[in-house]
Amino acid sequence: MRGRVALVTGGGRGIGREAALLLSKAGAQVMVTARSAAELATLGLDYVAADLGTPEGCALAVAETERRLGPVDLLVCNHGIGSAHEQLVWEQDPAVWRETMRINLDGPFELARLTVGGMCERGFGRLVFTSSTAGQIAERRGSAYTASKHGLIGLARAIAQDAGPFNVTSNAVLPGWVRTEMAERSARTEAERRSISVADVWRERAALYPQNRVLEPREVAEVIVFLCGEAAGGVNGEAITVALGGLA
Repeated sequence: MRGRVALVTGGGRGIGREAALLLSKAGAQVMVTARSAAELATLGLDYVAADLGTPEGCALAVAETERRLGPVDLLVCNHGIGSAHEQLVWEQDPAVWRETMRINLDGPFELARLTVGGMCERGFGRLVFTSSTAGQIAERRGSAYTASKHGLIGLARAIAQDAGPFNVTSNAVLPGWVRTEMAERSARTEAERRSISVADVWRERAALYPQNRVLEPREVAEVIVFLCGEAAGGVNGEAITVALGGLA
């Protein structure tokens, strides 16, 4: 990956942070972006703070990457909003739906739209979208999140068809439960709603998988980095589950 330029979104924490660090270690020039400049500043990589749920924020992230590092070769769309605040669909606030789509689906579309044309012109590119096992198996009390993650897989596959003839691949990674700050927030919300402990929530989540544990962010990041590399040129339009063999 030496000499490749990577833009990693949601790079201040969790999976995105690990992916950015691994890509840098592999030789890529990495720009990380998220809303929190304070978190991004701790990575030691180029960064730009932006709201990736707006066209303006996406345009800023791409423009700053191109200005400082060059055209984007590797786009890792990892940012997103979770489902901890959602309700049963008939109780769902339509504003929650719109906010989730704005961040989880509109942002990735804008970022891809702004970068994939250049990748095709140069004859190389990799796009990786962090979806979720909820992108294939719906979760309760998560209509907006589930729909957005299903949509993200569709977006990845559509781009694979458009850009595939130009040596540009587009894939989605579907993690199960990962020990991230977003997942911690949802665990606290669920624990409060059900009057159980946060530890009980995590035990239940771990029990979904044969290894009786949840993923660490780096385990998902390793798959993302593989998909960004030359060796993954034959993988295109795929939804790759990273969930320890679990079904949810």
